[in-house]
Amino acid sequence: MPRPHRSAPRPRTADPEAGRELDLVVGPVAHGGHCVARHEGRVVFVRHALPGERVRAVVTEGGTRFWRADAVEVLDASPERVTPAWPGAGPGGVGGGELSHVALPAQRRWKAAVLAEQLARLARLEREVVVEAAPGDEERGGLGYRTRIDLVADGEGRAGMRRFRSHDVVPLDGMPLATEAVAALADAEGVWTRRWRPGAELELVAPAGGADPVLLVDGAPWHRGRADTRPNARRAVAEAVTVTAGAVAGQEFRFRVAADGFWQVHRAAPGVLADAVLAAVGDVSGARILDLYSGAGLFTLPLAVAAGESGRVVAVEGDARAVKDARRNAHALPQVTLHLGAVDRVLAGTDAAGADVGGADVVVLDPPRAGAGRAVVATIADRGPHTVVYVACDPAALARDLAYFGDHGYELRDLRGFDLFPHTHHVEAVAVLRR
Repeated sequence: MPRPHRSAPRPRTADPEAGRELDLVVGPVAHGGHCVARHEGRVVFVRHALPGERVRAVVTEGGTRFWRADAVEVLDASPERVTPAWPGAGPGGVGGGELSHVALPAQRRWKAAVLAEQLARLARLEREVVVEAAPGDEERGGLGYRTRIDLVADGEGRAGMRRFRSHDVVPLDGMPLATEAVAALADAEGVWTRRWRPGAELELVAPAGGADPVLLVDGAPWHRGRADTRPNARRAVAEAVTVTAGAVAGQEFRFRVAADGFWQVHRAAPGVLADAVLAAVGDVSGARILDLYSGAGLFTLPLAVAAGESGRVVAVEGDARAVKDARRNAHALPQVTLHLGAVDRVLAGTDAAGADVGGADVVVLDPPRAGAGRAVVATIADRGPHTVVYVACDPAALARDLAYFGDHGYELRDLRGFDLFPHTHHVEAVAVLRR
């Protein structure tokens, strides 16, 4: 049975418990990519382990409430353990691949268990959860899916990623989660072999549809081994999404997106999530729709076409570059109104523009990891929508917000989980609420 890399991770700070070895029997999974174990009554959050395993673990952080530890040797292995798909993300390695020692079906069961636990604990909702694989991931072994990767140069100028919960940079010679197009861009620009300015930040973007890729170094375009200082140097990429669900099934939507702006990183994620949202809202012909945290318009465009010229879509986004892109992307859709500003302030009418977004039949929201929060949920409920579709990237934030919606009379009618970050603990979910 394969065993994790045995080298102990470096402690972040002077810590009397860091480096201490423990013999642990691993308990259930928990939110954050670790499992729960106990040592002499103390809770220990263990990474690189699986429930039921007995492991030798090294403490990486001590504390009065709990400890963190990495499993560095497996004494009794779970049948769901496999050879790590990305050994460099193992104990002492980079963050971003903490479940690569877990078989893909078991990774999805892991994430489903976390979703269900957070719903039960924070929202008092007992629900069986299934997490679905994205198209093509089984065939690829969960690798080669990221159309965007971020790197940083270490003190010697070598490109790499930061060690988990550390500022230390681990140099890399490849990134197995990146798509073939991102890998080709890295090779063409000598990303792994060149010596960069220490601390330089690199962003590699290669759209899933095959459009021209972009490399940004410290935010500036880079082309053919040097900074591209031309005034018209490309800082954006073209994305295309074909929707296969709802009233707009079969239609392709095109987007301009800032290369360093927000876009789903999994090559299939934009289509998967757009399909889930369109299926969830149902028939919205002539409806008034609020699209909150709308970004460059991934949901705005198909929702607007589904609503038709007699409908109305009001999109709200706080990032100025994303709104600029959305204006270009939605220029042919007069039923779309865009608002730049923090969602809570725009909904409350207290932003600089003093906007009144009006009522809504349907609300779609895709908030950041922290969630929407109590105040935003209350202002959404005040708009009177009969349907709310919530796209979430954090199970705990989703569960808290579902509890707030419950206080306003909304019931959870459907929940779908999507594994759009294989080999990590991250999971996306689409919840449908009605009242």
